[in-house]
Amino acid sequence: MWAPAEPLKVTEEQLRTLRAWAVARTTPQRVVLRSRIVLLAHEGLANHAIAHRLDVSRPTVLVWRERFAQGGVEALAEDAPGRGRKPEITPEQVAAVVNATLHTSPKDATHWSTRTMAEAQGVSHASVQRIWEAHGLQPQRTKTFKLSKDKRFVEKLRDVVGLYLNPPEKALVLCVDEKSQIQALQRSQPGLPMKPGRCGTMTHDYKRHGTTTLFAALDLLEGTVIGDCMPRHRHQEFLKFLRRIDRETRSDLQLHLIIDNYSTHKHDRVKTWLKRHPRFHLHFTPTSCSWLNLVERWFAELTRKRLRRGDFHNVAELIDAIRQYLDNHNEQPTPFVWTASAESILIKLARCKAISETLH
Repeated sequence: MWAPAEPLKVTEEQLRTLRAWAVARTTPQRVVLRSRIVLLAHEGLANHAIAHRLDVSRPTVLVWRERFAQGGVEALAEDAPGRGRKPEITPEQVAAVVNATLHTSPKDATHWSTRTMAEAQGVSHASVQRIWEAHGLQPQRTKTFKLSKDKRFVEKLRDVVGLYLNPPEKALVLCVDEKSQIQALQRSQPGLPMKPGRCGTMTHDYKRHGTTTLFAALDLLEGTVIGDCMPRHRHQEFLKFLRRIDRETRSDLQLHLIIDNYSTHKHDRVKTWLKRHPRFHLHFTPTSCSWLNLVERWFAELTRKRLRRGDFHNVAELIDAIRQYLDNHNEQPTPFVWTASAESILIKLARCKAISETLH
């Protein structure tokens, strides 16, 4: 038997950290071992006993007792300089991969892949992948954008965002738009159901059975949606939808409609109708700024949850599916919350314009 040793001094806070490290699954094994050495030393076990229990050498126990005594728990997570596997990729090679990814392209493609970059730089494709992940580079991905050229952009932006952030009292703010040309698509063959280890399938080809247009008005505060499917997308249908909004909202409330610049919304007959209904106030988004209208976010949910995988034999089935989704949504509505100020959007757009002008 080994004689007990003098217990290693460990504070309560250090004990909590060491015990957590010793049992956590995500702790590196070398740190787990060092933590257990210190914990056993704190209990007064002899160095030989600790080495025997943990199947390590006595010098290893002495090293980590000394390191802890000098540097605390932080010392257990550090390796001595020069220890460990030497990096196979030099900093210069990393910089070369990053620079080539950002500023060049291969002769036969628009962007680099891990393998083409690896061949060009003389490293492995796994190394290229690690470098890209470390620097947040994704050459295979792009995002679309379009900067508005509306001369009244700032004015319209402040108007719409002002309604989102500070809705007027005794009024409803409605985000209004049309989702046109929704197709009733019937898949040419039945798909296979999902099962463990395999996702569901559907054919890539289909039969077209006509289209419908969904007119929708999203209540900013409540999240409810007034919706109606119509066969066409003209000022006549828009007027019909405005009348429905008029019927289904409280008559003592002012109505502020956020809407895009489609010509249907500015037709002379629409203007005449609005004059006879002064509680309606139209707020137009800047051109090429559909992202400013929150009902577009609701349209995206409708497409993702109900339409994209739908299988419809006729337009009537499509309309029934849309109405069912509307009813279910309105039973438990969840409003979309706008948080960006007009100033923050203008700063971001100015930065985008500056970058675009610099590159071109």
